[in-house]
Amino acid sequence: MGRFDGRVAVITGAARGIGFGTAKRFAEEGAKVAIVDLDETAASEAAASIGEHAIGVGCDVSNAESVDAAIARVVAELGGIHILVNNAGITRDNLLFKMTELDWDLVMGVHLKGAFLMTKAAQKHFVEQKYGKVVNTSSISALGNRGQANYSAAKMGIQGFTRTLGIELGPFGINVNAIAPGFIATEMTDATAARLKMDVDEFRRLNADANPVKRVGYPEDIAAAVTFLASDEASYITGQTLYVDGGSSLG
Repeated sequence: MGRFDGRVAVITGAARGIGFGTAKRFAEEGAKVAIVDLDETAASEAAASIGEHAIGVGCDVSNAESVDAAIARVVAELGGIHILVNNAGITRDNLLFKMTELDWDLVMGVHLKGAFLMTKAAQKHFVEQKYGKVVNTSSISALGNRGQANYSAAKMGIQGFTRTLGIELGPFGINVNAIAPGFIATEMTDATAARLKMDVDEFRRLNADANPVKRVGYPEDIAAAVTFLASDEASYITGQTLYVDGGSSLG
């Protein structure tokens, strides 16, 4: 018996990286999984690699019609929805004086508006069944990071969003929490190394040296935290943000 037998988990931005690692962990523990991603082909390929109890769903999380259609499809094809992981994200890094309005709007649209729209669509089902789990993805960058005014603001916004929904939705049997990853070895952080013209291994080593546990994180580390917060074992936890960062946020 798995922790998530009989549950349906929806993970956004799950075609690769942290999202895919999380989707895989849910499936391994018995959940039916919907991999939601802007790239439907990539989502479908990722779902196929997980197995018959996973589907790939194309969705622009910053668009209400697209979100409503995605949730409706999940419910129709998988038989319901019990868990939502708002993981979709993009970066448009730049110093403030170089950052464009579009850079700001795109990041806010995917991270904050996306979490808002997905949660609003899912909570209709959660309230009706008096059960639901939401895990939002914040970041250690919420504490401030040079060149990421948009991303940092969005990720701290996620924490406020999480606390408020913990208050609003708790009476309906819905737990809402967030995780704040530190440096995680993914395609996104590898792309950052390339943009900085650094060797990927050296970039990872420098980030490992910057935290107390002296290693980088991996998608599996985040998946372990997400699945705990989405489990019934965490039913007395809501409105919280858990930093999963190897101690980087300790100062």
